[in-house]
Amino acid sequence: MKFDLHTHHVRCGHANGTIRDYVEAGISAGLQVIGISDHTPYFGREEEQAFPKIAMAKSELVNYVEEVLSLKKEYAGKIDVLLGIESDFFPEFAEVYRETLNKYPFDYIIGSVHSTGGVSIFNKNRWKNHDEKAKIKVKETYYDLIRQSAKSGMFQILGHIDAMKGNYPDFSKIPAEKAIDDTLQTIAEERIAIEINTSGKTKLSGGWYPSDEILERAHHYGVYVTFGSDAHKPERVGDEWEEVRSKLKEIGFESWVYFKQKEMQVVPL
Repeated sequence: MKFDLHTHHVRCGHANGTIRDYVEAGISAGLQVIGISDHTPYFGREEEQAFPKIAMAKSELVNYVEEVLSLKKEYAGKIDVLLGIESDFFPEFAEVYRETLNKYPFDYIIGSVHSTGGVSIFNKNRWKNHDEKAKIKVKETYYDLIRQSAKSGMFQILGHIDAMKGNYPDFSKIPAEKAIDDTLQTIAEERIAIEINTSGKTKLSGGWYPSDEILERAHHYGVYVTFGSDAHKPERVGDEWEEVRSKLKEIGFESWVYFKQKEMQVVPL
């Protein structure tokens, strides 16, 4: 069973291609299942579209859902199109996100931490003038937010759990092993999945999110894993799926998962 649960499209303002383009790319890549998971609107502000180059407008959410469901019917028998979405996790706005997303029949919701302290995790400048102690604090705060997202009950999948290394590769060298282990233990206890996200290759860090080291620790704690290319252009759908599968088997995983109607589907590797 070949699947990809993390794809975007033009509505979010920083991806190319229509949803149909991604579905067709999934068929070309030999997928049996493709999840569409564009960014939620930003619900933490009053504006209709607070960040046009980051997330869709609030009024577009219903159109997004309807389009995915329509394509699901159209492509039935060719490829299973799943209705997903990628949601930011902000503790202060969690309830408005939960209430809004609960109105729609999502197959799964990916919870991702994209900022800490009001600054993007991909902002290279956030590390300037930080000594080792300050860097450790930032990393611990990041993983504390991921732990909170795991405990929130809002998500089936947690997105790119070490993506803070994306534009700052030395993030991986900051010592915060306890924070990472505590986070992985919490994720295992909550019985949700982390994704192996191959979009790290598009950032300065290269490689995947999370690192092999974190995947090995995830396996130790019994964390479920899934696959997401995080494609922002159709040609990246399913990117490095076989390589990820091989690495997971090498680490010791025997299966990975996807979600349909928020129910976990276990697939042998």
